Parts: sequence; structure tokens; C-alpha cells
Amino acid sequence: MFLHLGRGHMLKTERIVMIGDMESSLDSTITENFFETSRKEGFVVDYSSGNPRSFVLTEEKVYYSIISSKTLRKRLQRNLAEK
Repeated sequence: MFLHLGRGHMLKTERIVMIGDMESSLDSTITENFFETSRKEGFVVDYSSGNPRSFVLTEEKVYYSIISSKTLRKRLQRNLAEK
């Protein structure tokens, strides 16, 4: 199964470790530092054109999405229920 992250980009659901809300995550200095380090080291894939509403964490990358974390979680749950 795949999860649509927006703008035609898909991600295999088996690879997903976490889906998070970007705005609330940036309240933490630790999380801000994580995103900054991930960006500097080339682990961030931005599918949001610089305006992320959510992020999807895998073992290899952090994907930024224009779609809200709530919507992504609903889509993921629906995909998993269909298995």
C-alpha cells in the first residue's frame, strides 16, 4: 500500500515510522534541532514547496507534506484497514 503525500508523491506505508504535525512539533527546541540537522545532512525531502503542514518520518528520510497530519493519519488507517 502507498500513502499519498501530496502533489503526486507517494510513500510505501511499510516505511512509515511516524506522522507528525509540523506546527506543534516546532514548539520543541529538540525537534527544531532535529529538523535542522536532518535538512543540513540531506535527509529532508520537501514535497510542500517550503510550506509544510506535516512531516512523515521513515528510517531513512523526513518527508514534508502540504497535507495535514490528521488527513494523512486517516488515509493511513484506511489503507491499513483494507489490507
